Amino acid sequence: MTLTRRSFLATVGAGALAAGCSSGGSSSSGDSSGPPTGKISLLTPIFQAAPGKKLLEGKLLPAFKKKYPKVTVNVDYTTYDALNEKITTGLASGLLADVLMLGVGWVPPFAHKKVLAPLPESLATRYSYQKRVLDPSRFDGTLYALPVVLDTRMVAYRKDYFAEAGIKSTPANWTELRDMAKELTVRKSGKLTRSGFDPFSVDLRQCWEDFLFSNGGTMFDKSGQTVKFNDDRGIAALQLFLDIIADKSTEFSFTTEEGQASSLQQGRSAMMVTNNSLWVSIQQQTPELIKEDKVGAFLMQNTTPAMLQGGTLVCQSARSKHAAAARALVEFLGTPEVILPESEERGAVPSLQNMQSSSYVKGNDFVRFALSNLDKAYSEGGTPAWMEIREKVVPTLQTAVVGKSSAKQAIGDLADLANQAISRM
Repeated sequence: MTLTRRSFLATVGAGALAAGCSSGGSSSSGDSSGPPTGKISLLTPIFQAAPGKKLLEGKLLPAFKKKYPKVTVNVDYTTYDALNEKITTGLASGLLADVLMLGVGWVPPFAHKKVLAPLPESLATRYSYQKRVLDPSRFDGTLYALPVVLDTRMVAYRKDYFAEAGIKSTPANWTELRDMAKELTVRKSGKLTRSGFDPFSVDLRQCWEDFLFSNGGTMFDKSGQTVKFNDDRGIAALQLFLDIIADKSTEFSFTTEEGQASSLQQGRSAMMVTNNSLWVSIQQQTPELIKEDKVGAFLMQNTTPAMLQGGTLVCQSARSKHAAAARALVEFLGTPEVILPESEERGAVPSLQNMQSSSYVKGNDFVRFALSNLDKAYSEGGTPAWMEIREKVVPTLQTAVVGKSSAKQAIGDLADLANQAISRM
């Protein structure tokens, strides 16, 4: 029988792993207060490319080894697409890594099942974290992770196209956004050659969430047990995609091939929902846009300015037999000595507020913009059922985008799926 994400979550929910995931921390096989010793493993979806491996194995882990000579770290590289399967398979086989690097939104599902070991609250105050950056590291008020690098969503725009159209400011709400998008759209013989606003060059789930938060909405209540995204604000967030298509300001199929420069860089869009790493792509592929000051960024906003915040967190497995060594590695991976070089390697946003003065941040406009707006950051997830729900979001919302359902129907269907997943917890 093949172990799928769904079957694993359903099995765990039924209590099949109750012995290994019991409450009170009894699933932990080690003492975090002892001296760090032993061989431990790190499961990570970052550092996997050649530059990342060089950084981790050539600089960071040797520094850790120098500080903790009795600890040996074996690295298991993976991708975010395969990470959940890696974890669930490790749980089923009893071979879960000692230290896990997870995505934003992943802590509640795994902390709920006692997969993660709690961390001391003192770690939350040792550096200058924004509260909204640290919130995804908690579950039921307890700290289970430390943020390492952030991945934010913003709208990048072409300043030169705005100037040509006589547009002097970025949109203050969705009405202005649609009006500007229509004005900036270019069609030749009826064929779209420049999208006024491109929302389809990023993940549909994350783009919709950014729209939702900018409309004053939220995903779940504080308990994580009640769906909140199915109100008028969540429906309107999905309807915005449909309205922009109806305005003929974009098309769902008007995307860029993987590996190519973005639509904004190619001049095929005037505004584009993107993440902060686009700045590095511009530096490498179309540096003239930076030299000539043709690119800027703004936050999505309708009722409130909002910036979707993703990223990578580091956690300690509750099952580690070398808990002190695992804790030491978690704390090390959450230090500025790791955060800054890994941010630079990935074009990511450092998780620490006081890194605004670093040369890396000063030289990356999108990262600097994101750091200055972390007080407006919102994160996905917020329920122990998130790992099951997140896989349903794109195919469900896409039914509305391609015209097979209305926005209200698609959001209702997604809410039904979410409620079913929550009920199984």
